[in-house]
Amino acid sequence: MPDEGVALRAVGADSLLARLEGPAGLKALTSAELDQIAEQLRTAIIATTAVTGGHLGPSLGVVELTVALHRVMNSPVDRIVFDTGHQAYPHKLLTGRLARFGTLRQLGGIGGFPRRTESPHDVFDGGHAGTGISIGQGLALARDVRGSGEKVAVVVGDAALMSGLSLEALNDIGDRGTPLLIVLNDNEMSISPTVGAISSYLSKVKLSGRWRESKSWYDRTISRVPLVGTQLAVWSKRLRRSVVAFVQEPGRLFEDLGITYVGVLDGHNRAQLEEAFAKAFTMNGPVIVHVLTQKGRGYRPAEVDPITFHGAALPKVPVGATDSYGKAGADPIATPAKVPNYTSFFAAEVVAAAATDPRIVAITAGMPTGTGLDKFAATYPDRFYDVGIAEQHAMAAATGIAMGGGRPVVAIYSTFLQRAWDQIVHDVCQNDQPVLIGVDRAGLVGEDGTSHQGMFMLTAQRQIPRLLIASPKDEQQLRSLVRTALSQDHPFALHYPRDSVVGVPEVAPAILPVGVSEVLEEGSQIAILAFGPIIQRVAPIAARLRAEGISVALVNAIWANPLDHVMVQRYGETVDLIVTLEESVEAGGFGGAVVESLAAHEAATGRRVKASIATIGIPAGSFVDHGSVADLRTLIGLDEAGIERRIRAAWSARNQ
Repeated sequence: MPDEGVALRAVGADSLLARLEGPAGLKALTSAELDQIAEQLRTAIIATTAVTGGHLGPSLGVVELTVALHRVMNSPVDRIVFDTGHQAYPHKLLTGRLARFGTLRQLGGIGGFPRRTESPHDVFDGGHAGTGISIGQGLALARDVRGSGEKVAVVVGDAALMSGLSLEALNDIGDRGTPLLIVLNDNEMSISPTVGAISSYLSKVKLSGRWRESKSWYDRTISRVPLVGTQLAVWSKRLRRSVVAFVQEPGRLFEDLGITYVGVLDGHNRAQLEEAFAKAFTMNGPVIVHVLTQKGRGYRPAEVDPITFHGAALPKVPVGATDSYGKAGADPIATPAKVPNYTSFFAAEVVAAAATDPRIVAITAGMPTGTGLDKFAATYPDRFYDVGIAEQHAMAAATGIAMGGGRPVVAIYSTFLQRAWDQIVHDVCQNDQPVLIGVDRAGLVGEDGTSHQGMFMLTAQRQIPRLLIASPKDEQQLRSLVRTALSQDHPFALHYPRDSVVGVPEVAPAILPVGVSEVLEEGSQIAILAFGPIIQRVAPIAARLRAEGISVALVNAIWANPLDHVMVQRYGETVDLIVTLEESVEAGGFGGAVVESLAAHEAATGRRVKASIATIGIPAGSFVDHGSVADLRTLIGLDEAGIERRIRAAWSARNQ
């Protein structure tokens, strides 16, 4: 059971944070007391994530920013939208969740992202980057239709701001002049900062009423000058834009879109942030306040290594390694070696294949480390493309590369691949291009919750013509499927989980026959057809059933498209029970493909299928919340014990 009180104990039951009565209580605190609140927020976050894991770095970086927003806003009447949401821990702690914060990302506990079911202060169930600005604009438009006056703020990271959806939203916001505040949290220096006295001074000037009034008056007046007034106004505006661009080049894009740009401000200077936010809300239009923050602020290991400490599984470090402001303390303890996972084997095989095939290129959408393709980038930097948080562009660009004679490998987490659905259909598959899509984190992902479970992609992809879909039983077969995908001329989706690998002996990869399954054990009463590494959980069950005298066939399906219809129909006519197994949503997944195949066989032959069918997967009809992968599998019956119960229940029902 999680230690739900770890955060409260870390800051103390008598601390200011513990006694805070919601975010409204921040308004009455002195500057010194607010500094204490910031320190206690960091202490609570560090103490908790040391136990639970989580997005430590992003949340530590927005402590002052979050306090400032809550000081000038009145949540939950006013609306704060966190794009992605992995930086929302300070917000959660300020809105009444300190006592249970130790359950962070645990089954039944506090979610790692904003969750509306947890608190009225959580506006939007997020998890994917680039959605926040559109959501914020929608809230602002609804406010304007109602005629109410609540403030709307969106906190968005610099990388997410460059996603296609964010840019579409910015374009519309600038065109409509929708009044809202967008806080650009620049923690990776993706946008070159212009920090200095001139920039800070100009930001203050642009937020002042006098500047806005004088600018409008000047434009009106100069336009009235006889003969040359209109041309003077045009040149004047160009000059003004040039001056602004000279001292604030990062804001040029936003100004051209019609959005007032302010920055770059120190994201850890709370007083400066409060002043800028308060003035931004007085403006009759959209404002972007660009702030520069430090990922992992206040925790030295996270400051030094922001990539590792971004989240979710954190390296083991002593909680007291630094004080809350990051002063030098004890060094982090040695991190145990990680057990290899399917991602590392996929990436390694792509690198190996690229050694003899110069056509192979690798593409990632802002996650080179998470997908393992950083290894490819290090080996073949001229053949590696990180397109940023732009999954749609990744797939479309891969299509163009394939059309140009390349062999693109695109590795994207299953949950994020949902965003490139149209490009998979319209670009890759309609044009029948040999793009290898590495569907990473297929199946249950765990603590990140509903937005991150990779449970829908298999069902969705099964509907697409020309797309080959496969999943291996173990890491060595994964290597063979990489080689198989790169050897043929059609789109190929290779699904593999977040899990650690099985640890089978190394064998040389081989080209596998497309659409042909692997029968591991023959049997005449029950046939278990498993898609993917989940077969490792059912193999011991099959052995126990055989020991009881039940004849059980065990089949590694490998292919969801094309399905091995010959194998499926053979068992449909000969065994009493077919059990399908997958870590994907049951509706329309691999099990659905088997059911469809048998129904088509009956219709074509006029013979009734002998076998009853039991499909086992992630139950349809609801999202899967956060918790460890092991806990979630137990909860929904996809652990070994749950699978065995369901197989035995189906066998018992068949024999009644």
